[in-house]
Amino acid sequence: MKKHKVWRFTPHKAPKDKVTENVKAEVEMKSRELVDSFLKPKCIKTVPTQGCSVYTVDIYTKWYRNYFYFCSKDSYRLEDNKPAFLETKFARLEYAGNGHFNLSYMRHTGKWLEIYTDITLEECLAAVKDEPHFLP
Repeated sequence: MKKHKVWRFTPHKAPKDKVTENVKAEVEMKSRELVDSFLKPKCIKTVPTQGCSVYTVDIYTKWYRNYFYFCSKDSYRLEDNKPAFLETKFARLEYAGNGHFNLSYMRHTGKWLEIYTDITLEECLAAVKDEPHFLP
């Protein structure tokens, strides 16, 4: 059965504000404090439990265009018992302009789900700290 093409109107998105270096520096500094003081002690275990095949070895952050990601580095064993590593992004701040961000988390489907829109950096970091959606 042949599918018919359907024409529909798709409005252009408004251009996003570029992230300034001052905003980048502030976000990196405050998120580094959150990662070092809360996320690493909570999520990284020094010795994984017996039989644990995948475990988190590091948590870090990085910028990509207007997006700021919280990432985890996970270790697992290959068939020949050699360790391998996998990067997983678990939270994303999208710069919305005027010091505000949209906050999303990575669903099990591999798609980002935006939970909060147009909130401040402090509100974003509080949500990453307090809500279970944002844990690696």
